[in-house]
Amino acid sequence: MSCLAACILSSSCSSTRSLADGEYRLAANKVHVTNDTKYDVRDIQPYIKQKANTYLIFGWNPFLNIYNLSGQNGEKGLGKFFRKIGVAPVVYDPSAVKTSAENIERHLEYEGYYGSRVESFAKVKGKKVEVNYFVTLGRQIRISRIDFDLPQGSIREDFLADTSNLSIAPGDILSESALEAESERTAAALRRRGYFGFTKHYLTFEADTIGSGTASLRMSIREYTRNQTAESAKPHMKYSIGDVSISYDEDIRFKEKILKEVCTIEPGALYDETDVNNTYSRFSALRLFNGVNIELTPVDSSTVDCSINLSGSKRQGFKTDLEASTNSNGLIGISPQLSYFHKNIFGGGEWMNLSFLGNFQFKVNDRNIRSNEFGVSSSISFPEFLGLPRKLFKGPDMPRTEISASYNFQNRPEYTRHMISLNYGYTGTFNGGHMMYQVYPLKSKLVKLSNLDSDFASSLAANPFIMEAYQNHIDEGAGLVLWYSSSTELYPKVSHYSAKFQIDASGNLMSLFNPLMNRNDLGQHTIWDVPYSQYVRTEVSLTRTLMFSGRSHSLAMRVMAGAGFAYGNSARMPFEKQFYSGGSNSMRGWQARSLGPGNSPMNPLFVIPSQTGDMKLEANLEYRFPLFWKLNGALFTDVGNVWTLNSGSTDDDGLKSDFSFSTLGQTIAANWGLGIRLDLNFLILRLDAGIKIYDPVRDKRWVSPKEWGSRDSFALHFGVGYPF
Repeated sequence: MSCLAACILSSSCSSTRSLADGEYRLAANKVHVTNDTKYDVRDIQPYIKQKANTYLIFGWNPFLNIYNLSGQNGEKGLGKFFRKIGVAPVVYDPSAVKTSAENIERHLEYEGYYGSRVESFAKVKGKKVEVNYFVTLGRQIRISRIDFDLPQGSIREDFLADTSNLSIAPGDILSESALEAESERTAAALRRRGYFGFTKHYLTFEADTIGSGTASLRMSIREYTRNQTAESAKPHMKYSIGDVSISYDEDIRFKEKILKEVCTIEPGALYDETDVNNTYSRFSALRLFNGVNIELTPVDSSTVDCSINLSGSKRQGFKTDLEASTNSNGLIGISPQLSYFHKNIFGGGEWMNLSFLGNFQFKVNDRNIRSNEFGVSSSISFPEFLGLPRKLFKGPDMPRTEISASYNFQNRPEYTRHMISLNYGYTGTFNGGHMMYQVYPLKSKLVKLSNLDSDFASSLAANPFIMEAYQNHIDEGAGLVLWYSSSTELYPKVSHYSAKFQIDASGNLMSLFNPLMNRNDLGQHTIWDVPYSQYVRTEVSLTRTLMFSGRSHSLAMRVMAGAGFAYGNSARMPFEKQFYSGGSNSMRGWQARSLGPGNSPMNPLFVIPSQTGDMKLEANLEYRFPLFWKLNGALFTDVGNVWTLNSGSTDDDGLKSDFSFSTLGQTIAANWGLGIRLDLNFLILRLDAGIKIYDPVRDKRWVSPKEWGSRDSFALHFGVGYPF
């Protein structure tokens, strides 16, 4: 039973109350700027004290027939249900409108609009009220010149050396927000130059209006804070680091040498706030300590001692993941995963991970249609760049070295496959965690196939191009992944974007030894009678998520493209490196590997879908909106497919598996769908129903609405987290 169904059958969800006589529901707040059409009214919305809420109205009600909910007075049952369990109505409060107008005026003055006026008007319709705020922006004053009033001594020289970095300049709009931001910037800059304890409260600004719309600004550094008098003045002195001590919970076993190398605060060095921040980030990056507390204590007028206290966190545990899908043909797919982790396996912040995964596809009423896949993987990550001293990396982000190994077994009706992998590489972040990299100088894999079905083997022998993708092979190469995100949060609450680039190259190093190798019947160079693969594969993905309506609604977009080219010792990329479409994170109208290449139908040799290609294009659009409680909805559409490249196939039968711009409109697929998300803050559970609207395999490619519930027209997917 779905989460929504469970809530429908429970009476405990109700949280509304009726409006009393003389009460009105606040239906909407609208802001109008009367004298500047370009001003973004979203900047004003947060200062409105009383927020409106709305009810959801659905024209299509798929639950009525299932649960037989019925309304009264002609109201749809589900509509009444939403009214029953929805958020209680906001009762209009006139005093809150007055407070909101005052908040807006204060905010505008803080932003540099002096003398702004806000008038409100309440529009009543039935039991609902719509409040309109009419804003007239006040005048803005520009800075004509900036003078400095500075004390004598080293702080004067250090400040003047930093004036090129000032965030305010002549010609800028004068505003309290800009001056406050500059106060914080200057204070931080001086703390980086040794002035421990210097805060923005030692900085003052005086503006003198000297003409129409301009003002002269004086920026002063005082030796006493804004809430003190001159009698409290003390010269600003530079500090050096005295003693540095590190303490942690007794139950944490950790190598002292590594702790000292992680810490960038060194005794005798000039105090620099950057070192303090970097040390905090580096200890936090170990993911071993639940709390990192750095205390700085002045011992005299020029020395400050540092005490670092680390409190432990959970060092080991288990994680689970699950994806599931089904389609209108009755094919079910389940992918569970169980992982054990230890974040300090050798007492030096080494992460160890052991994972067990499975992938099971089957039809309940047909025992011959099933595929079983089991895998086990293990990895260990060291908090250093093996081969280089840890002291070389003094920034907030520390690189890590990762060694991983895995074994995968797959038993399909057509063949049995064994795959062993070994990888060695470096991972890390920079730019405050916004940029992530993975560099793998060594990526190796051995693939062995056995128990080939006789019909399947005969088909491969008749087509060498396909056969090469399903032969034993060695895959040895290197890889690079670069990923950037404007937000470092797992589930950001603000508009954000990201970009990911990935490239893998295999076989180039091994090709240098071709003269020493034997050849097989296909002319491939082999090692122990096993050919090696040679190819380059790249993939690019761009995402953008826009938040609006108080950040409760969002529009998420993604475009991605990938291509792989085999050359040298290979005529085609290995099967496991080819692209596929469909599934819970791709074309959601199809199950995984059931779409493409091009407009090719399902390969009859595969009982379980296994459609792949050398190239992939996809675009996704998803609108996310709140429903009630912790449930959110989604309306989405996906467009894309996979294609082959230079496969040598003909078009005599009208099939076009190779990519071509001239046939793109015929071979691209499209679907739309609805989704439900259960947002638990730390975890999002997702159920998506994807419905085909353009299927390139069908004779009649456009799928009409009356066919949306028919055989092979939709797919259901369960997953964890957002699809992109």
